[in-house]
Amino acid sequence: MKFQKRLLRAEPNFQILTKLWQVNWLYVLLICALAVVGYGALYSAGGGTSRPFAGPQSIRFCFGVVMMLGISLMSPGILVRMAWPLYIFSLILLVAVLRMGHVGKGAERWLMLGGLQVQPSELAKIALVLMLAAWFHKISYRRMGNPLFLLPPAIMVLVPVALVLKEPNLGTAVIIGTVGASMFFAAGMRLWQIALLILPVPFLAKVAYSHLHDYQKARVTTFLHPESDPLGAGYNIIQSKIALGSGGMWGQGYLHGTQGQLNFLPEKQTDFIFTMIAEEWGYVGGVTVIGMLLLLVFGGMLIAIRSRNQFGRLLGLGISVNFFLYCAVNLSMVMGAIPVGGVPLPLISYGGSAMLMVMFGFGLLMSAWVHRNDTFGETVENRD
Repeated sequence: MKFQKRLLRAEPNFQILTKLWQVNWLYVLLICALAVVGYGALYSAGGGTSRPFAGPQSIRFCFGVVMMLGISLMSPGILVRMAWPLYIFSLILLVAVLRMGHVGKGAERWLMLGGLQVQPSELAKIALVLMLAAWFHKISYRRMGNPLFLLPPAIMVLVPVALVLKEPNLGTAVIIGTVGASMFFAAGMRLWQIALLILPVPFLAKVAYSHLHDYQKARVTTFLHPESDPLGAGYNIIQSKIALGSGGMWGQGYLHGTQGQLNFLPEKQTDFIFTMIAEEWGYVGGVTVIGMLLLLVFGGMLIAIRSRNQFGRLLGLGISVNFFLYCAVNLSMVMGAIPVGGVPLPLISYGGSAMLMVMFGFGLLMSAWVHRNDTFGETVENRD
């Protein structure tokens, strides 16, 4: 009898250890490998010291790993109950940042909470993914064909997009909208419905451009003609291209990149961190980093596919698409393929909010993997 009581008391600890064992540790190892690459790049960006970038970033990452593993233990039921409160909280922060946010580089994107600088739009992306996964996970394909049923989740997407645009933060707003659209498609939205939404986009482009802020219009002009103002608006992208080209095949060597070490490269610890990597490690180093990022994206997609419940599939897809878009936008930006938008490279660029929210997203992804065999949310209506 005493032995049975001790066994019952030990059962929760046993379940925690079992779930930790089920975590995809190969995926976690890949995340850590990219964080090490980021540490090395930030160490170089700091001039060969861990201050002011690499040291604080490594502390945030360690905290993020603990948070990721803690979230991976949460069951789908707990995450669904978290969805609404987290989504509402993210909207409150987005409204607060418009009222009393910290202004930087022409935009009001940060809040000071307890001495920490927080970017609410980072939380809004993850909260929206969780909210849409919770909303759609019990819905049948037949009900997805009803346009009226899609109105509430469409409002859920448009509200944070509008608030982020108001900051203004065009790049993040586009990413939030695209992530939301991808989850609509994965949940069973019809192709004709998607076509109706996409059809007016080209006609609205001119109207949208007229409402852009002056610095955003300057970015578009600089993208088209960077040489027109080489010492002003075009300086960033010109220096980035010079650094990328000077790396060659094998790079100039660690801590020996001319554009980065001589401070010609702007925002080298955040937006243009990949440029520093390519300059010091060359084409080979740049392609290796891109390959590691793609492995994380494909691994996330595989987790979504392997999930037996719709909640896990939608959660895995939303987190993977969000990560992919951030990587694609940043890499395209530093290569001059799209206008500069101030989007960091996940796990590598310096930043507290971005790092913690990326790890929060990976925690949700790990939860989907650990609970991939659960039949959570299955109903007679959506079983087929």
